[in-house]
Amino acid sequence: MAKFCVKCGKELEENQAYCANCGTKVDGEAEEKTTVISGSDVVGEKSRIAAGLLGIFLGALGIHNFYLGYTGKGVAQLLISVLSCGVLSVVSGIWALIEAIMIFTDKSYKDAQGMLLQD
Repeated sequence: MAKFCVKCGKELEENQAYCANCGTKVDGEAEEKTTVISGSDVVGEKSRIAAGLLGIFLGALGIHNFYLGYTGKGVAQLLISVLSCGVLSVVSGIWALIEAIMIFTDKSYKDAQGMLLQD
């Protein structure tokens, strides 16, 4: 059975201790948390349902982007809502709703580490 790096998704040799591509340490626990789809895409630990629901209900604050590891987008949405005292939170909310729809409908949506979301 082929092993893949949990950080970059590169295929590993049987007895490799570190990923040659990104340098991440390989341990048995991390390998069990991922599965391979179509040979190259790695499914991570983040849930599609959790990310989508966070986008719908708390998206104006960017919580779904923080969950997926996109801190830059999360900070932008948070600052738009907070610094405008909520006036521009509609803009951030529409942005988040569009992202939530993309998360739910796009089966190839990935988190910030490049891993597919779990169904």
